[in-house]
Amino acid sequence: MSDSTDFFAGLHHVQLAIPPGAEPLCREFWGGVMGMTELAKPPVLAARGGCWFRGGGLEVHLGVEQDFAPARKAHPGILVNGLRALAERLEAHGHPVQWDGEFPGHDRFYAFDKLGNRLEFLEPHRA
Repeated sequence: MSDSTDFFAGLHHVQLAIPPGAEPLCREFWGGVMGMTELAKPPVLAARGGCWFRGGGLEVHLGVEQDFAPARKAHPGILVNGLRALAERLEAHGHPVQWDGEFPGHDRFYAFDKLGNRLEFLEPHRA
C-alpha cells in the first residue's frame, strides 16, 4: 500500500482573488514589479476575467471575485533566490516589506500586492 503523499508531484499554481477590473493593477505588479511573464488564458477561462503569470517555475493565477476582500492572513509562501534584492525591488516600487526571522532555516519577509493580498517570500539559509 502506498502512502498518500506519493501522489504529490509539486505545486502547479497559486490563485489569488482580485476585484472586477483590477487586471491592469495585476499586470503592473506581477508583470512589472515582479518581472513575471503574462500567460494567455484559455478562451473559456479568459471570459471570466483575471490574468495569469509565470516566472521561475511558479504560476500565479489572479481570478475575479465579485465580493472581493484581500487575503490579509492567508497567503502563498514563495521560495526565491536573491531575497534581499527582491525586497529592495519591491520597496523601490512602493511596496514595503516586513522582515520576519521566525521561520527556521530561512530568511523571509511579507509584502502586499497592489490589491492588499498578503505575500510571503522565503529563501533558505546558505550552508
